[in-house]
Amino acid sequence: MTDPFNAAVYLTERRIAAGDGARVAVHHPGGSLTYAELTDEVRRVAAGLLAIGVRPEERVLMCMVDDVELVTAVLATMYVGAVAVPSSTMLTGPELGKLVVDSRARVVLGSAEFAASVLGATADAPDVRHVVLTGDTAPDAPGGMTWAQLCDTEPLAAAYPTWDESPALWLYTSGTTGTPKGAMHRHTDIRFVCETYGTQVLGVTRDDVCLSGAKLFFAYGIGNSLFFPFSVGAASVLVPTRPNPAHFADLAERHGVTLFFGGPSFWGPLMAADLPKERFSTVRNGVSAGEALPARMFHGVRDQYGFEILDGIGSTEALHIFISNVPGKVVPGSSGYPVPGYRVELRRPDGSVIDGVDEPGMLYIAGESICTGYWCRTEVNRAVFQGEWMRTGDQYVRAADGSYSCLGRADDVLKVGGIWVSPAEVEARLMEHPGLAEAVVIGVPDADGLDKPVAYVVPRAGTHVDPDEVIAFCRAGLASFKRPRLVVEVSELPRTATGKIQRFRLRELAAGTIV
Repeated sequence: MTDPFNAAVYLTERRIAAGDGARVAVHHPGGSLTYAELTDEVRRVAAGLLAIGVRPEERVLMCMVDDVELVTAVLATMYVGAVAVPSSTMLTGPELGKLVVDSRARVVLGSAEFAASVLGATADAPDVRHVVLTGDTAPDAPGGMTWAQLCDTEPLAAAYPTWDESPALWLYTSGTTGTPKGAMHRHTDIRFVCETYGTQVLGVTRDDVCLSGAKLFFAYGIGNSLFFPFSVGAASVLVPTRPNPAHFADLAERHGVTLFFGGPSFWGPLMAADLPKERFSTVRNGVSAGEALPARMFHGVRDQYGFEILDGIGSTEALHIFISNVPGKVVPGSSGYPVPGYRVELRRPDGSVIDGVDEPGMLYIAGESICTGYWCRTEVNRAVFQGEWMRTGDQYVRAADGSYSCLGRADDVLKVGGIWVSPAEVEARLMEHPGLAEAVVIGVPDADGLDKPVAYVVPRAGTHVDPDEVIAFCRAGLASFKRPRLVVEVSELPRTATGKIQRFRLRELAAGTIV
């Protein structure tokens, strides 16, 4: 028998009961909201959703900037027992439309900034009954109304009596290798990540202030900006615009940010910006996820700005980070140690478990926050979710100190001259080059069908790379067979909506370049 539990109540009303009603929950461009004000607004949005016919376990899809409206939309949807589906704001109308149809959403909420995408996505969606946009003009769409019209009602008195096992949140995978899939999460999953990673790794308390470069539609971002701070009565700083080092420095200084979340694609530009160290004086830890953090960035941020970055690996399917470095015990270049509450195994291709160290294997994880599966993806579910274990698709290795390091996705590891080569190892050497901001290594078959390493690199601002010099630099620090055979300079790397590098795009670009 499942137990009564509602994640929205856990993150709002529970804080008021704990005496946090007058504390600031959210800093946003228009001001701030206390926990009492936030809870009242969540109840008001919840009443509006009920008024337009939202029923328990129905999906409510959102394409919204990181602001109060999105936070209250997510919480209000869960409050009424429905399923929140925050979606990428970087998708085109047709791309978003695939998620609208796939989720069978009857209600779509959008920010005015993305009106064109939302209207394009809902134009031919058979299940959509209401489209709600922020701004002053109701959209010309089924059941079109403004956000103000949706919220023009008395607050709902009480939450729907959901269970811990009730569906609460769908997050679509970023689609690094194919069509995005809806990972289905329960109410209890949210509490679990708060009480494991949030409490036992971050040590988040009611005195913290959280600022995230990752957006709320991303599993990493929704934990950073919503789940973790609200679970303890801390404050969150919402940023509707794209992350910018100078702007984030302003926000960190203005609000006294203590936990600063980003990814390698943010930490590199932050280092290059060379901002005054004093602007980050309140930050006690940075956090990184999405891609492996090069050791150079860990040392660079610590030396320039005075705080350590805790790198880790998480996933949409697990809701947040499940292997992480911990404060005061960082192993630069690694993902760290299993987060309390999660079990980790490395397995050989035959399925046997690796007990020793320094032997690469496929990473499997088990933990209570793992999603119940992908929506309507039976074949993939059977391959990925195996009893209590989930196959991550990542190749990892465990060191003697117990830390785990990423070698890349299973289909990214190269075999060069009959010897396995980790792209991550070559990328780590490339990132030691003073002229490079980013680097990705992929395998490209030559005329004989044999893989050769090719590096795509982004130079530091105002510079260009000498491919021969970069190859020589790699040769000086790596075994010769690991060196890139070709170095290609690009202005930016192709990424998914959540910031992950699309290696398959680079493989398409590189086809035929090695002879």
